[in-house]
Amino acid sequence: MKKKILAVLLTAAMTAAMTACGGGSSDGGSTAEPAADAPEGEVEVSDEDAEAPAADAAGNGADFKIGLITDVGGVNDGSFNQSAWEGLQRAMADLGVEANYLESATDADYVPNIETFIDEEYDLIISVGYMLADATKAAAEANPDVKFAIIDDATIELDNVSCLMFKQEQASYLVGYVAGLMTETNNIGFVIGMANDNMNLFGYGYCAGALDANPDVTIQQFNANSFADSATGKTNANTAITNGADIVFHAAGATGLGVIEACQEAGVYAIGVDSDQSGIAPNTIITSAMKRVDNAVYDAVESLIAGTLESGIHTYDLPVGGVDIAPTQDLLTDEVVAAVEEVKTKIINGEVVVPSTKDEFEAAHGDVYQLD
Repeated sequence: MKKKILAVLLTAAMTAAMTACGGGSSDGGSTAEPAADAPEGEVEVSDEDAEAPAADAAGNGADFKIGLITDVGGVNDGSFNQSAWEGLQRAMADLGVEANYLESATDADYVPNIETFIDEEYDLIISVGYMLADATKAAAEANPDVKFAIIDDATIELDNVSCLMFKQEQASYLVGYVAGLMTETNNIGFVIGMANDNMNLFGYGYCAGALDANPDVTIQQFNANSFADSATGKTNANTAITNGADIVFHAAGATGLGVIEACQEAGVYAIGVDSDQSGIAPNTIITSAMKRVDNAVYDAVESLIAGTLESGIHTYDLPVGGVDIAPTQDLLTDEVVAAVEEVKTKIINGEVVVPSTKDEFEAAHGDVYQLD
């Protein structure tokens, strides 16, 4: 097991890099009391909570140790593991907490990595991704006095576990809308890291947005079955490009780096995921479906310090900025930007409802989605 521990003190260069990656604000949401119409056990994140100031107890942050466990994509995946670490870096800088991460090279690293932080008496252990669900649940059951948070999993119902969930289908709908408007071949691609209920939300949103913008579009779909295999991602994207796609979206973690590379080499557009990935290939990545994992991690730490961190499901959506389309718009036309802003407003207002299940998708668009 390879363990990487980062020092508590950040250099000025690291802080600047963190800010450039979108870690400069906690406006993406905050934990809140359950809304009257929220499902039992679920916390809705409101606009008011999203704009709340830093916790009054932030000055006591030095008393807290926060540990982050990545999935196999690693902390430099350019995607949601990296975004989680950026949120924790921001918490270190703003709130004064001590924080470290451990990378998981394989599934076998999840349990010992979590146990390392438990043995070192960390106050909050954050698991990045649903693949850590079993290991996190077992550790939480065995250590009820330790608080845990897990990203992208809502299956753990324990008093010491907070589940940080995102309406990723909403952000994916927006980038699908972009793809539907921008394609010149009426042919686009989609590469998913793994097909399951949570990941398919990206596909439902992307395909729905593309078809709503352009009913004539063909969507090629690929399951890489890995979040850490850039070679497979590149092969999938090359297949889509060979078959006529001029835009390819990935929701595949580090596997998606291969998708971006293939698009860059072929001179077609790519769409990033989780963070604004335009910096990876500025002339290739037309936009990104952002999932503000950094904000959710920051909020969890802030709530921990304030003594208000609640168990249960905490959902981040488009109205509170928990998900969004990337702010980088250099490769988009003014007409596309205006069209996307219009449909974004309609989603926030409830005029457009993005499908979040196979049945909802098929009711509006037929059996187009192929990755279930």
